[in-house]
Order: sequence, then C-alpha cells, then structure tokens
Amino acid sequence: MTTENQMTIIVPVYNEVESLERLANVLKAYLDQSSTKSEILFIDDGSKDGSLEKIKKICADPDFSYIRFKKNCGLSSAIKAGIDHCQTALIGYIDADLQTTPYDFDILLEEIDTYDAVIGYRAKRKDTLSKKIQSTIANSIRRSLIGDGIIDTGCPLKVIRTDMAQKLPFFDGMHRFIPALILLEEGKIKQTKVQHFEREAGQSKFNIFNRSIRPLQDLFAYRWMKNRYIRYTIDHHNLKVSQ
Repeated sequence: MTTENQMTIIVPVYNEVESLERLANVLKAYLDQSSTKSEILFIDDGSKDGSLEKIKKICADPDFSYIRFKKNCGLSSAIKAGIDHCQTALIGYIDADLQTTPYDFDILLEEIDTYDAVIGYRAKRKDTLSKKIQSTIANSIRRSLIGDGIIDTGCPLKVIRTDMAQKLPFFDGMHRFIPALILLEEGKIKQTKVQHFEREAGQSKFNIFNRSIRPLQDLFAYRWMKNRYIRYTIDHHNLKVSQ
C-alpha cells in the first residue's frame, strides 16, 4: 500500500473465485487510466472456494493488497475492516460481482470536493423482476421509516471521505445504512446515476431473509440509535493544546 495514493477501493470478497480474474483485470485497467491515483484492498470474508489463493496471486501487483478474516463475519464487518485500514483521503467501495463498473468512480469523484460522500444509484437495473420488486419495496419502507431520502441504498458504488467514514458508528447490517449514518454525522451527500450490469459469474449471497427480514430489524435498530445519537458543540474552553 502506498500513501501517495488518493483513494483506496475496498472490495469485499466472499466465495467469488469465478469472478476474481475478470475483476482484477477490470480494476487494473481502471487504475491505469484514471486521473485519481488509487489502490485496491480486497477483504476476504472467510471464503472457502479458493478465492484467497486467487487473491494472493493478484496481490503480487503492488496496486493490490488484501486482508483475510479468520472466519466469515459478514459484509458490514468487511467494509469496516477496509475503512479501519485505509490510509488515503478517500474510500471507494465496489462489490466483487462487477454488476457496477469501477469506471463510474470517475463520475462520483467529479463531485467529491464539495461533499462528504457521493453515492451511486442504479437507474436501469439488470436484475430479475423479483429482485427489483424486493429492492423497490425495501427502499420505500426504509425512506418512510427513517426519512433519509436515499434512492438506492443497496447500490455498492460509493466514494466517501475517509475522515467521515471513520466517524461512523458500526453494527452488523450497517452496510445498508452508510448514507443514513453519514447524514447522522451531518455530512453532505450527493446521489449520482451509475450503470448496472447482469452478474456474469458466481452467485448472489442474498436471499429473502437477508433482503427483507434482517433489513427490517436493522431499520428499527437504526431508528433507536438515531433518537439517542449524541451530538454536542463546544462553546469555548481553556484546554491546553500540546505543541
């Protein structure tokens, strides 16, 4: 990892061995053409399909690094680990399935100077009808319950200022509430349309339970936290500042 880079792109991986070679090629091609100097950080969430071995080979390239969990901890933990170990001013986030493209990071980066986060929304989703319906219902329920105004919280393409990301309170399931958590910190968010593609390899890790029941439980957890969130502003002080 080099500290001269401007952005660390976090890529959580769980049993994606079939996608990793194409993913690495696309990410490398993006790095080579982007005006924003970036590096890739894979978070292997305890994969059992040979993903780790493939990641190790990819990470022979100095632009790529990885963290391996001892056991499967879930997507929120993978994102938190990436944020915790980021050494650049910006964090990019993309899923390993390449249903979004890293080239759209450049669209988000155009706006990041005036926002704490620029997040994508999938205007033309290439998913099954049932998946689209579930997502539409889930987004509608979330907006009505917490009023975050986010169009597509499940879109994995995001750019966030690292200092903002490292302030966020984390809990299991928080990956669904990253924009809402930024708003809790009184951060500024821009939503931008990005491309979406069909999955070409591997299998989705989501099902009816983790698309509907768990998110609903997490919504109420977020509402509880929002109502008790601690904020204060110091009026003045006489603390001694160390030299």
